[in-house]
Amino acid sequence: MFDMDRLQKQSGIIGTSVGIHQVLEMITQVSPVDISVLVTGESGTGKEVVAKAIHQFSKRNNEELVVVNCGAIPEGIIESELFGHKKGSFTGAGEDRKGYFEQANKGTIFLDEIGETPLETQVKLLRVLESGEFMRVGEAKTRKTDVRVIAATNKNLAELVNNGDFRQDLYFRLKTVTVKLPSLRERVEDINAFIERFALEFTRSNDIRYRGFMPDAVRLMKQYEWPGNVRELKHFVEKVLVLEKGERITADVVKRELTDVLPHQTSFNPALPILVSKSTDKAEIDLILRQLFMLKQDTELIQKLLVGGAVTPTTATGLTKIEPIEGVQIPQKSMEIVEDGYRFIRDDAIGDMLIKDLEKEAIKRTLNFFNNNRRKTARSLGMSERTLYRKIEEFGVAPKIKSRR
Repeated sequence: MFDMDRLQKQSGIIGTSVGIHQVLEMITQVSPVDISVLVTGESGTGKEVVAKAIHQFSKRNNEELVVVNCGAIPEGIIESELFGHKKGSFTGAGEDRKGYFEQANKGTIFLDEIGETPLETQVKLLRVLESGEFMRVGEAKTRKTDVRVIAATNKNLAELVNNGDFRQDLYFRLKTVTVKLPSLRERVEDINAFIERFALEFTRSNDIRYRGFMPDAVRLMKQYEWPGNVRELKHFVEKVLVLEKGERITADVVKRELTDVLPHQTSFNPALPILVSKSTDKAEIDLILRQLFMLKQDTELIQKLLVGGAVTPTTATGLTKIEPIEGVQIPQKSMEIVEDGYRFIRDDAIGDMLIKDLEKEAIKRTLNFFNNNRRKTARSLGMSERTLYRKIEEFGVAPKIKSRR
């Protein structure tokens, strides 16, 4: 029988809530048994931490744990990455190469974002799960691997099955044992422990004085729902520690940094976000582009004020209406975003701004927002994956990828 305290300390799983206690119990039950496991939960809840704990306390802990983000691998090469390829099987295949399943032989493979896997690849995944057999791309020889599979998803796989985006047989094969991670808003009593862990780790590694969080600051943080879960909380803790330069974190600091998301906002401020009828992903991209354009507009506005011009503030919308200035030629065709009759981007504010610079910045920020998931990035930007790969190559914004051992 596992010692729960030892399991929690060695795995790094934080919390004493009922939800996290149930997760720990599941880990103790499934770890010693050589069976595939499906870990579910919202993005940022710590699914990879659970997968590592299962491997750490399994009979395969002396072998390698191979972590694969299925959503970050382009559709055209995912089978090569998973199962390997034969020399000359496609352009760029200069030598025989092992895939992740061969690399993980005798160990464990963690397939994160399994819901992003193409249907064609799902057939081969099912075969590996059932028989341990696979073939390299471009090779007719059947190979064997002895590997334990742990998969994770933040999507509803049953819904994907109903929509025809995920194979039913693979779904039933994966869901034999399911570990469901609760969201942070379902375990607010664990927020104190997370704050202390993240703060101590960050201040020690960056040689920053740490004087703690005031109790009322922590209470205020518990009022926020943390849609990004543990990952968002970690980044927030690190941000306020840097901004406050070693001072104790007060409720005023938390309120200032979470001013647009905390509840009980009664007064209207046109500069704060409002509810919109679009997904959070789309809204994020819109805000990025809007800020880039408005930055350019502010620069042009200052230039015009220096040479003389009329500026009319409009308090109803929070925007600024620019009156034409004599002698300035305005292009007949230009890009504009219109809201309530006022332009976010003035025709004469474009200047010599290069669209490719805006495009490059949008791609960089969107990749970062989706943790380098290129499929989601392409979908949010309204372009094909092929076009996104070409743009990444053209702008040189591809993230660094560690080479496999």
